[in-house]
Amino acid sequence: MIKINLLPVRAAKKKETARQQALILAVSLLVVFLIAFGAYAYFLIRIDATKDSISSAEQELAQLKEKIGKIKELEKLKAEVTKKLDVLNRLRRDKTGPVNRLLTLSKTVPDKLWLTRYSESGSNVTINGIAFSEELIADFMRSIEQSPDFQNVELIVSEQVMISGMKLKKFELRFNLEAPKV
Repeated sequence: MIKINLLPVRAAKKKETARQQALILAVSLLVVFLIAFGAYAYFLIRIDATKDSISSAEQELAQLKEKIGKIKELEKLKAEVTKKLDVLNRLRRDKTGPVNRLLTLSKTVPDKLWLTRYSESGSNVTINGIAFSEELIADFMRSIEQSPDFQNVELIVSEQVMISGMKLKKFELRFNLEAPKV
């Protein structure tokens, strides 16, 4: 009987299959490595882009903080200027207030009535004077009450006095200053 040795063919087939499997394994490993390297490169690029956007955002934040600081400084300056303007306006009002009040009083004083004393204490005003009659004092009080500068006019004292041989009426009035309109 003839013996055929098939072992070398089987061994050659096994070797060929092993080579193919090794090649498939190597190609598969290469593909996996390339995919992993591609993913790694992609994530590195994304990380760099994110770092760049973070640094630009931090720079923008620093610029905005600087602008906010300038704005706060300007707001402080504005508040100071506003306070100073308020003080100036109050000083102007207080400067012209007595002048206007005395002008109003001089316009309301009738003939044959003389003011001898004027004093202000806060919002209270006291006036002393001399008149020929009580009617003149009453007219003076009415004209003061009609003035926008004064309110609550009261006659405190009215008495007859002799001055240079004439009978005159000596009086004292009290009233309040109208609160200034802001």
